[in-house]
Amino acid sequence: ESINLAEERGAFGNILAEQGLTAPQFGMASSQLEATTIAHEIGYPVLVRPSFVLGGRGMEIVYDDVALGGFITRATDITPDHPVLVDRFLDNAIEIDVDALFDGQELFLGGVMEHIEEAGIHSGDSACVLPSLTVTDEQRDEIRIATEKIARGVDVRGLINIQFALADNALYVLEANPRASRTVPFVSKATGVPLAKAAARMSLGTTIAELRAEGIL
Repeated sequence: ESINLAEERGAFGNILAEQGLTAPQFGMASSQLEATTIAHEIGYPVLVRPSFVLGGRGMEIVYDDVALGGFITRATDITPDHPVLVDRFLDNAIEIDVDALFDGQELFLGGVMEHIEEAGIHSGDSACVLPSLTVTDEQRDEIRIATEKIARGVDVRGLINIQFALADNALYVLEANPRASRTVPFVSKATGVPLAKAAARMSLGTTIAELRAEGIL
């Protein structure tokens, strides 16, 4: 249920609105005409992809109607049952990857990673640094608060990965994955904290406070 809440864009958008968090403007299109209309409302460039996508497959940044039409013709079978997501593309933004643990009451922030490449490069194809190079203490506090709000909103137990973007001093939520991310082993090695082990214990009911008392966190 938590995964569906995070991945179904309408439901996730409602959670963000309830928590006072900001996401890039988006729309769901079930036809090429709808996609073009949404793109005009948002303004090019836009990021287009199938509504349910794993690992960034099928995503493309398009800059005009011709490119958008070409994407839909080439990459998708667009129907009401298989809509296309059209998102505002944040140009020249800094992308942030966060791995955290949540036990239902308390958040443990595992790592705040800053991508080297600007937002829009798929995280599986990009490099990041930990600790971050340009994120301020105030922005890190804002990221922590937003991470906890999302973790509570989707009611996750254990690991959650969230991708943010910083653009014009504003924090945007790009997506949330209430499960392990590919970055977990790297964060664990860099920080010396066994995040996967802690998450497994938490899935069986152990709290962050108990794991901290044991010296695991």
